[in-house]
Amino acid sequence: MQIADPLQPPSHPQQNLRLAVEYQQGGRFPEAEALYRQVLALYPGHPETLHRLGALSMQMGKPEAALPFLEQVKQIEPGNAVHWLLLTQCLLELNRPKEAKKVIAEAIRRGLRHPKADELLEQARSGRIRPPERTVSLKQEIAMLEQMLNAEHFAEAEARAQTFVRSHPKTDQGWHVLAMARMAQGRFEAALEPLLRAVQLKPGMAELHFKLGHSYEKLRRLAESAKAYRAALKLKPDFPEAQNGLLLVLPGLGNYEEALQVCRWILARKPDHFPALNNMALFLQKCGRASEAVEVYRRALAQGNDFAELHANYGNALKDAGRLDEALSEYRRAIALKPDYLEPRDNLIFGLNYREGVAPEELLAEARSYGEVVSRMATPFTVHDNTPEPDRRLRVGLVSGDLGEHSVGHFLEGVFANLDPARVELFAYSTAYHQDSALNTRLRACIPHWREATPDVMNDEALARQIHEDGIDILVDLSGHTGRNRLPVFAWKPAPVQVSWLGYLGTTGLEAMDYILADSWSLPVGEEDQFTETPWRLPDSYICFSPPAAAVEVGPLPALSNGHVTFGCFNNLSKVTDRVVACWAQLLQVVPESRLFLKSKALGESEVRKAAVDRFAKHGIDAGRLQMEGQQASRQAHFRAYQQIDIALDPFPYPGITTTVEGLWMGVPSVALKGDRFLSHQGESILNNAGLPDWIAENVDDYVAKAAAFARDLEHLSALRARLRDQVRASPLFDAPRFARNLEEAFRGMWRKWCELRR
Repeated sequence: MQIADPLQPPSHPQQNLRLAVEYQQGGRFPEAEALYRQVLALYPGHPETLHRLGALSMQMGKPEAALPFLEQVKQIEPGNAVHWLLLTQCLLELNRPKEAKKVIAEAIRRGLRHPKADELLEQARSGRIRPPERTVSLKQEIAMLEQMLNAEHFAEAEARAQTFVRSHPKTDQGWHVLAMARMAQGRFEAALEPLLRAVQLKPGMAELHFKLGHSYEKLRRLAESAKAYRAALKLKPDFPEAQNGLLLVLPGLGNYEEALQVCRWILARKPDHFPALNNMALFLQKCGRASEAVEVYRRALAQGNDFAELHANYGNALKDAGRLDEALSEYRRAIALKPDYLEPRDNLIFGLNYREGVAPEELLAEARSYGEVVSRMATPFTVHDNTPEPDRRLRVGLVSGDLGEHSVGHFLEGVFANLDPARVELFAYSTAYHQDSALNTRLRACIPHWREATPDVMNDEALARQIHEDGIDILVDLSGHTGRNRLPVFAWKPAPVQVSWLGYLGTTGLEAMDYILADSWSLPVGEEDQFTETPWRLPDSYICFSPPAAAVEVGPLPALSNGHVTFGCFNNLSKVTDRVVACWAQLLQVVPESRLFLKSKALGESEVRKAAVDRFAKHGIDAGRLQMEGQQASRQAHFRAYQQIDIALDPFPYPGITTTVEGLWMGVPSVALKGDRFLSHQGESILNNAGLPDWIAENVDDYVAKAAAFARDLEHLSALRARLRDQVRASPLFDAPRFARNLEEAFRGMWRKWCELRR
């Protein structure tokens, strides 16, 4: 026998009405309502259906929805006292006693009698309205609420749940539904109260703790989110959604070790679980265990996974482990699999800067290719309504993921604190969260307008529209091709003037980027053809470092007590190329008994340290002459490490920037090699601005000769160490007020050029 679909109305309304009544009596209100509405669609004005639909709406606690049905059926069957009576009851529930009084009085005047008529008339006259009698059980009401959620009637479910919890405040299901309805509408802050009430009433329900964790996660209250997810997992260890939620929030808390434990728990039960493998490798990288991460990625690849994202992440691990050529191959593989995938393109461009023999023309070509891809993804703004007044206060937007404990943040703090708010109004578009960051707090104090602009909050189009709506005059990219950049937003051209500065030392490749900030030392005349942007040179230095808050003394020259000179480099190990190793090995041979102190995050791994020892051993350097350390636990400890160095050695072609300036602050001068592009000129710019031009070498032989000569003159070296902090403090490298004026003038000059073009 074929069973008819109950939601397909038959030819006569009575059949559907009987089924709808059964559903209504059984508490299946949404199905009953659907059937009543289908009958009305076929037979508009059907009196019994109008009456029953009005009664059902009132039974569901929705008198406002019942009113039009009851008014309509009263007009169709004015002689039926029941219609008048139910309409009166509806108006009373809506707290409209005057209208209710008119309706019931008219019914009585017409001679339509009913046992309840006089009672309703008295209620209408007195305004003392009795609560409506409910024929629905508690279980039925809860089922009805859940049906509303399942039908995605979220606003309706929220309103009904609010009514329910007022009547039944100790029933956890009502609070649960109220929270879920709000979460479904994206109102996670409003969902917290009902979730907490539900957890209080039913603390042993893992699902409630999970949803609490999810809401906290959406609100970026990561510590509370992690606590709730842990509670869910304690109650229900095999809870994949809670595990994934915990894995999402722990990195934001810097708790990578616990995140690794979660991954191991998952992999112990599901060895081929790809997301857990991928996350485990990422967390190992964050813990400075790049070699272990490489092995995990190899395990994932051996399982047959061939995703672009996997190859990109594998490349990052290889780079961190000092295996640059292999990393570049993985980036290219990721791009081949997914040409519009931007992260490996960024990493390829960035990684090529470390490699010997890569010409500026090759870097420009890769950057242009990137620019073409992001341009295809954007629909640029063609009209900017910014007022073209050359001397008015400028709205300057800053796009960065490094407005926290990051080198970029340390270069910005003093500058922003000294910008004139009458000339420049700052807007920050932060592309990463920086919870519990003291530097982030200080930066926020300098920037009056702060927008959270992570991709999960605003995609490229949304961020571009926000910038455009904010009326930004000059938009500054502070990331370039480094992590957490939002370069695709610049392709939308949301501001009339766009400039790249500080985060990346090369061309972005975007035609929509108007300028790149530099100085005459870092970007000499004649190298403009290496950029899609127009270089804008500041008068002195294009960077200005903020003196560290940690008070660490310079200390005496360590060679005086050690009996030997210690050279040092605290740069990323990827910068230490084979050519650099050969140069430094030659220097160690020229300066007998000298030592080399290398410190970087990657050197925290024994395998990486062994590989470094082997590289120097090929040039005849014994391991006893090498001191290697990983990342320090605090910034203060990092600065104290400079007290162990006599002379810093700048790598090439990718030199130090932050480490060079930090060394100068700690009385440690650096030997640098002249370069042939913006990036490799950094040592020249820093040392010229610091008043140390004689520390710049013309070539590798000169580099070794200069370093050896300085190492032999300990008296000169000791005197320089004693005065160097004061010397650089007075230089453009640390003179924030002076730099702020120069930066304001640069912004003003760019703005005036745009205004001229508008005339």
